[in-house]
Amino acid sequence: MWVFLCCGCGNQSKEKTALVDAVNAKAPIEEVLPIIVAANRTSEYLPLLEGKKVGMVANQTTVIFKSQNGSSAYVHSIDSLLALDVAIRKVFAPEHGFRGNLDAGEKVADGVDTKTGLPLISLHGKNRKPTAEQLADLDVVVFDIQDVGVRFYTYIATLQLVMEACAENNVPIIVLDRPNPNAHYVDGPTMEAEHTGFLGMTEIPLVYGMTIGEYAQMINEEGWLAEKNEADLTVIRLANWDHKREYGLQIRPSPNLPNDKAINLYPSLGLFEGTDINAGRGTEFQFQRYGAPFLDKNAYAFEYIPTPNFGSKYPKHDGKKCYGRDLAKAEKMDEVSLRWLIDAYQNATDKEAVFLTKGFTKHAGTKKLQQQIESGLSEKEIKATWQPSLDEFKKIRAKYLLYN
Repeated sequence: MWVFLCCGCGNQSKEKTALVDAVNAKAPIEEVLPIIVAANRTSEYLPLLEGKKVGMVANQTTVIFKSQNGSSAYVHSIDSLLALDVAIRKVFAPEHGFRGNLDAGEKVADGVDTKTGLPLISLHGKNRKPTAEQLADLDVVVFDIQDVGVRFYTYIATLQLVMEACAENNVPIIVLDRPNPNAHYVDGPTMEAEHTGFLGMTEIPLVYGMTIGEYAQMINEEGWLAEKNEADLTVIRLANWDHKREYGLQIRPSPNLPNDKAINLYPSLGLFEGTDINAGRGTEFQFQRYGAPFLDKNAYAFEYIPTPNFGSKYPKHDGKKCYGRDLAKAEKMDEVSLRWLIDAYQNATDKEAVFLTKGFTKHAGTKKLQQQIESGLSEKEIKATWQPSLDEFKKIRAKYLLYN
């Protein structure tokens, strides 16, 4: 089953009046109707936690804002809930750790949070799915992590595995919804069944255009949990947000997504993660540039040298001059673009070096994309092959959308 909670009728009436007032005053609507993340809507979910032993899936983005629309003033939700006498018993930490400071793929260790004394259980170490023993002393699990809406961004894999564990152990799960900054479109190759894994557990497009709450509903109702189990799922909704409304993140969702530009380019430049081309790791412009020593220096005016830094202890081509493109001022994307990947392949002096790593298929979700690029198909020709599966996914997706 799944349940979602929304604003009461009285609140909707007040919001409607505020909207009319804003139009009459020609005031920016955003100032009157701020986006409210589910974590801030404590009156909707605190009653569900009363008298319960709670586990939280959380990281540095699990915050309650002191004002709305992504204010930089916030308090961590765990600190706030503990102050309200919610009986949080343990915290489950995803990739990058509870504090969000570990490299991509780096193992997250179990431990104890020094501030709260709560046990920290890694979901990116020896196990990626909570065990029956880890859930045995809990009455409910709360999942609250900021996602960016890209299939190979592993927070949705963690969500699915946590839901599986909760379903298997009869523990209800509450998802506190947050906006997806890439929710304004659906695009990219669809994951093929034979390539599913932690970088894509289900057959969805690269960019799926859903909040983490909407996606949780889809996982549950489409039978994507192990043994086709169904979790006892409650989604606490956002207020005053829709899929076309922009939302800037004030907290890095992971070390190498430092700003809104990187997040917007990530669906396209993230494909370089499965190649031997550097996508800005080891610089301050992660996912805002790309380059490699084996790209033809005569084809590019831009060059840079990656070096170890926060979130990238071992960047590709560490200390070597990389030739490529600077995309820090690129236009806002509303699609997955292949032009930069094709550009890099066409200008590689050693084309075999581009796909030398084994990770490209896992990121793309299909072997076809590499084959299409190597055979010289254009971006338009490649994207045309995605359309039938995108159309089919959009039909399924429409059943689970909570927002316009």
